Amino acid sequence: MNLKEHIRTVPDFPKEGILFYDIGTLLAHGPAWKETVERMTALIEPDKPDLLFAIESRGFLVAAPIAARLGIGMVMIRKKGKLPGATCSYHYDLEYGSDTIEIQDGIFPKGSRGVLVDDLLATGGTAHAAHHLATEAGATITSAAFVIELPFLGGRNKVSMPIHTLLSYDE
Repeated sequence: MNLKEHIRTVPDFPKEGILFYDIGTLLAHGPAWKETVERMTALIEPDKPDLLFAIESRGFLVAAPIAARLGIGMVMIRKKGKLPGATCSYHYDLEYGSDTIEIQDGIFPKGSRGVLVDDLLATGGTAHAAHHLATEAGATITSAAFVIELPFLGGRNKVSMPIHTLLSYDE
């Protein structure tokens, strides 16, 4: 199955000059979504992770069914103020400002092996921050997995770990 046939592109979203790769159409097509989950699971399984570290918010949609298939847990990495209880946080700069992400403190055993999961690797800033945060919180992140990669934006260069992707789009 050609999964690219189920990815919609939206010009000028979220701002002018950006071509957005929308997985909403992939999620809406049952057989294509099932195939995506199966392929992503096959990419991640050899790492034998204890946990998946899912990046808000579309990373949750990707990671949850994979974690269930692998019989492992999933840890949410969210924007500041979205998680209850004590959190570990990491502040980082983006091309257009800054942001802070958080993980719940003590939600996983220290030393857990994990894989970062998100829908898209673009510039790599959020993935780099998520890797730093998860490591600071006590995880060993062995790799990252994305449904889509935009290699022309150089995100792979900012993430210092093996990267798995299903789909790649050139400029």
